[in-house]
Amino acid sequence: MNQPILFTIGHSNRSSDEFVELVKSSGVTAIADVRSQPYSRHMPHFNRELLQTLLKKQGIAYVFLGEELGARRNEECCYVNGQAKYDLIARTPAFQSGLNRVREGMKNFVVALMCSEKDPITCHRTILVARALREEFEIRHIICKNLLESRSEVEQRLMRHWKMQATDLFASPDELLEQAYQKQAAEIAYVDKELAAAAKDGNYYD
Repeated sequence: MNQPILFTIGHSNRSSDEFVELVKSSGVTAIADVRSQPYSRHMPHFNRELLQTLLKKQGIAYVFLGEELGARRNEECCYVNGQAKYDLIARTPAFQSGLNRVREGMKNFVVALMCSEKDPITCHRTILVARALREEFEIRHIICKNLLESRSEVEQRLMRHWKMQATDLFASPDELLEQAYQKQAAEIAYVDKELAAAAKDGNYYD
């Protein structure tokens, strides 16, 4: 049985027209914005309110899920030595609520998770959010015009990035992939400078 398709996209430095064209050409009918801070100094047309207005004119729904599915958390329990830990974020009630909102939205819309980074493997939309939904939906990452990457293609790139072989004497392919996800999460996860400084000074304990 075919799984429903869940898209992801990074707005990057695209123009409004280019972004809309990419979204519409993929058949997306709803954008789930998973940015913790839905504003861009250099690309103001992707600010939350302007983007919502733009998409509405194109008949595309918009929902902000940055509080539930964002990578910069308000919960101190999601940080260790000042760095956000994706496994801890994934366990929070807010994150699980956000996933459920995506699941509900998928019943009536073709949804794309949107963040800022163009490359899926450098963004939490893939390493955190899509990872949590990858067994339920077919994940497709919108890269540019006429180019989509499947979940397996992105995961293969992730493995190559960390120079992991598909076969290993001591670990299964699934275990190696999980290790690659963990390494990538540690590389890209947000660091709260105040919490990190407090941890360094010995004034913060997780």
